Amino acid sequence: MKIEMEIWEREEGVKFLKKIGMEKGQTVFDFGARVGHYTFPAAITVGEEGLVYAVDKEKKALDELYQKASSFGLKNIRIVHNSGETKIGLEDQSIDFVLLYDVLHYFKKEQRTKLYGEVFRILKTNGLLSVYPKHVLEDCPSDEFGQLHWKDVKREILDSAFVFREKQCGMISHDDSLNQGCILNFNKNRFGLKNK
Repeated sequence: MKIEMEIWEREEGVKFLKKIGMEKGQTVFDFGARVGHYTFPAAITVGEEGLVYAVDKEKKALDELYQKASSFGLKNIRIVHNSGETKIGLEDQSIDFVLLYDVLHYFKKEQRTKLYGEVFRILKTNGLLSVYPKHVLEDCPSDEFGQLHWKDVKREILDSAFVFREKQCGMISHDDSLNQGCILNFNKNRFGLKNK
């Protein structure tokens, strides 16, 4: 499985991120990066001109990510250890692309709302928020998400002044394996208005 995951990180994951709109030269924020299953394909996709912030509260996972980034020869990854809070210490409108993959189920609704607000703040005007709402009713329900449908998560994000762009499905990473999953992409509402 480890070899299959490395192939995904170097090839299929790169294709997937390009398909959903990630481009060379962008700055990416991977919140809840763990060991980097999305950080690595993002770093390859944005290239040397781009930058990926890999953020997680688990230092051991980030240490593993750092070691692997070194072995891959990737120098465009900035590792950020946080305490699991939703506050993001980056400048306004400094990020092109935010990944919230398999992380939202760790937060209560009020915390998720704060996180969406922080993401809105750091995203550039035409930036993209990409969400993998794993653990909703349709996909291995657990924690607070076990009571929500993916449409409920979509509504939460729309209520935080984002505009729905698309739903994309394919073979994606979950923990240390691959599975069929769907992600939801949103653009920042450039007027800062909440959806009705």
